[in-house]
This record gives sequence, structure tokens and C-alpha cells, in this order.
Amino acid sequence: MNVLFAASECAPFIKTGGLGDVIGSLPKELQKLGVNVSVILPKYGDLPFWFKEQMDFVTSIEVPVGWRMQYCGIETYKREGITYYFLDNEYYFKRHGSYGFFDDGERFAFFSRAILEAIPYHEYKPDIIHCHDWQTGPVPVLLKAHFKKHPLYSEIKTIFTIHNLRYQGVYPKSVLWELLDLSELYFHMDALEFHGQVSYMKAGLAFADYITTVSPSYAQEIQIPYYGENLDGFLRKRSQVLRGIINGIDNEAYNPRTDIEIYTPYFNYEGKVKNKAMLQQDLKLPVNQDVPIIAMISRLVEQKGIDLVLHVFKEIMSQKVQFIVLGTGEERYENAFRALAQEFPEQVSAHIYFDESLARKIYAGSDLFLMPSQFEPCGIGQLLALRYGSLPLVRETGGLKDTVVPYDELKDHGIAFSFANYNAHDMLYTIERALMFYRFQPNTWKKLVYRAMELDFSWQSSALEYKQLYEALLPEKSLELV
Repeated sequence: MNVLFAASECAPFIKTGGLGDVIGSLPKELQKLGVNVSVILPKYGDLPFWFKEQMDFVTSIEVPVGWRMQYCGIETYKREGITYYFLDNEYYFKRHGSYGFFDDGERFAFFSRAILEAIPYHEYKPDIIHCHDWQTGPVPVLLKAHFKKHPLYSEIKTIFTIHNLRYQGVYPKSVLWELLDLSELYFHMDALEFHGQVSYMKAGLAFADYITTVSPSYAQEIQIPYYGENLDGFLRKRSQVLRGIINGIDNEAYNPRTDIEIYTPYFNYEGKVKNKAMLQQDLKLPVNQDVPIIAMISRLVEQKGIDLVLHVFKEIMSQKVQFIVLGTGEERYENAFRALAQEFPEQVSAHIYFDESLARKIYAGSDLFLMPSQFEPCGIGQLLALRYGSLPLVRETGGLKDTVVPYDELKDHGIAFSFANYNAHDMLYTIERALMFYRFQPNTWKKLVYRAMELDFSWQSSALEYKQLYEALLPEKSLELV
């Protein structure tokens, strides 16, 4: 069984968020289960040079983008048994950054069409194209509209995975014929139309053979108006082919016992305390084991519950804690944390950028990991925090609800802390409750840290679910595997 992952980012090549982590780790786990996976990506200008110089040029083709024909170079790079295909067009991709350009609609229309045009030059013809998020949403509709009568493509199935429904790739109606070479019919059949415009996300939802998202709770949530981003009714229509499969993490890459990025590898609570002291020293915070560190590693956007944090920030500071934030996002939030770092220099350390090495040090050295999200399709941060023994404090939504079991002291069950309502004072109460255990029940706290570090959120079980889904779409391939 041959599966092609189509995505706009993939660690370690290019990563802006959780999508890059998923595409970087899930194929490796599927390979272990006997699924032959390859990955296809844009060749961005920001790709590290050492990857570019090791790529092999396959060929160049011309890709139709509406009425235009555009150059596309196909290059390959092999890593850990997986073939990565990079699609090269300097006009579209030789830029600083991956998204947020005025012509993203054209860039990813080109990428989606080029994914299909490049298939004859692959080492193995894919049985399934597994598309990820709006950047590859046009692939299923383009396959059905332009390629289905071609014998090479006629039996290819598609899966579309929603990583975040809020980001939909919505563009003017004219992209239908100017970029995708599709007729008006696709606009009026409740397929691509979205409030008078065209949605690349909806294209994937409408034409994929199966839809997945990244946690079971989120799969249910997006079918109701509050979380559905104006697509809840459409998703309810397709609910029979919609399923949530929780994301995992790469346990080999994220392992406190072997991680060379943290201050000192560890396997117990005492080792974590050493990392905490070195983190405090490094970030010029008072070195004090008794002062709890609350950490946030996040995009600084509304979705992540930043408003809740800012609303009660002074009350949080009154709890005599240290607060570390790492990430970028909306300017108003960036400036707010910069100002708070100046106001509370002994308690707040704000890093308004992203640095993978510092992120790992924060996971290793912090005590509480705060994720008060308005919504969260899955979340990777809480899984990494658990791996390193930083106890998550989350709002019960989406993947956070599926992965963080709140601690019940009466039953001695659970691992961390959560609150249900999107309310700043509910969050504050939960922080105060967590700090009570840290300060007054240290043995309970240590027990929770050990429980967290023993959990297994590797891709193994989730990858098996994906394999079973692939087999259900390709029953004849399943028989071949028996």
C-alpha cells in the first residue's frame, strides 16, 4: 500500500506549528506498520541549505494554473527510509516565510495541481493521497475534475485531514476558473462556495473520500455552530465519513533521558529540578526551587486563550510564581507580554520569537504548562509537557480534553489540571488549586510528575488507526497484505 502525504510543511525541513510536527513524525510510524509512505512539499526558500544541497533533481514539468503554464521542478530527498518530493517554483516559493502572502490562493492552487501532475514521476504510484489542511484542499476536487478518466489516476483515493478548521483558505470566486480551471458548477453544487467566495478547506471536505481531524472531541465539536466556523452544517452532512484520530509525538525525538537540547538529561524528579534551576539562571530569574514556574509555549493568538491570561495576570503574579512565555503572534499580545516582563522583571520572562532549543529547556524546567485554549483541535504542547514532566493546566476542549485527565484527589486518579468554562476566573481558580498541591502536598506533586512522564503519547496506536482507515478505503490492497 502506497500513501502520499501532501502538506505545506514538515519537520525538520520547514515548520511553523503542529502540522509540521505531524507530517514529520506520522509517516515514520506508518512505515513501521508496513505502509509505504512518501511526502510531497513545496521547496521553500527558507529550507536549510544543507537539505537543498543533498536533493536529487528528477525532472521539470509544466503545471497548468488556470490559463497559465508554470514551471515546476521535482526534486527528492531520502531520510530514514522515506522519500520526500519537493516541488520547486521560485516565483511562488523563494520567499521568507511560508504563508501570509497576497497571492497564497495562487501559490497553493499551483501546489495542489503540481502534486497531481508530479505523480507519473514518483517511484511508486500512490494508492491514497493524504491531504493536510487548506493548502492541499483543492487536491481532491482537481483529481476528480481533471484526472479521474486517466488510467494512472482512476483508482487513487483521497483523505483530507483538518488540523485547524479556522484557517480555511478563502479566496474570491474568480479563483475557480482563473486558478483551478473549474466550471461554475463546482460553485453552485454546495461544494466550494463559502459566503460568495471559494474555500480551499471546503473543497477538501466536499471531495475527499474520507475526512479526519486530529482528535475525537474536535471531530464532534466542529459539527456544532460554536466550533464549526460556518461549516458545521456541511460537516454534519458528511459525518458518516468524518473521524477524529488523536495526534501523537515522536518519543525518540522528545525524550528527557536523551535530549541533548535540554540542560541535563533526566529520568526522575531530581533531574527535572536541576533543569529548573538552570532555566531560572539562564533566563535571569531568581533561582529558587520553591517558586513554581508556569510556562506558555504558544502562538500568541486569540484561539490560545491569551485574553484569559492577560485578564487575571496580576492575580497570577500575586501567587508568587514565575511565568515564562515563548512564541509570536498578534502584535497586541506580543506587546502586552513585553510590557509585563518589564513590570515584573523578577517573575516574568517573555521571549517573543520561537526557538526549538529554548522550548525544550522550558518543557524540562517548568512546573506547570498553561494551555487555556478557546478551542484546540489537538494540541502538541500538552503532550510534550507531559513527556518532560511539566503538568498541563488546560481548558477542556478538543484534543486537550482527550489527552489531559484532571487530577481527582479523592480517587487518586488523573495527571494534571483542567477547567471547563472559557472564563478567566475559572482558570485562575484552577491555577490556585494546582499551586496548592505544589506547595503543600509535594509528594502528591512528585507522584503526578512521574505519572505524566510514564504516559505514552507516541504515534503507535494512532498510526494503526490510520492504517486501518487506509485498508478500509482499499479493500483489495488489504487482501494483498493478508
